Amino acid sequence: MNETIEKKRVDFDVMKKQIGGDHYTKMKIQPMTYSMKNGLDACQHSVVKYVSRFRDKNGIQDLEKAIDCIEMLKAFYLDEIKTGGNDD
Repeated sequence: MNETIEKKRVDFDVMKKQIGGDHYTKMKIQPMTYSMKNGLDACQHSVVKYVSRFRDKNGIQDLEKAIDCIEMLKAFYLDEIKTGGNDD
């Protein structure tokens, strides 16, 4: 097996550990893995993360965080439409 493939396997093992609980590691697909494989931006990832863990971590507070992220995502998207994607 070549070194690059082996290195990727070792690096991916980092997903087997979690600092501060087990609300991600006990999931079949962790939010970070889902987000990275699907090219989600920070707002999209945060929504997935908060909605995925709300029953096991912060309950309603995580749902409120997800709603906040959706509102931010909506604002960024509306600005993108308005400006045509230009940051100027």
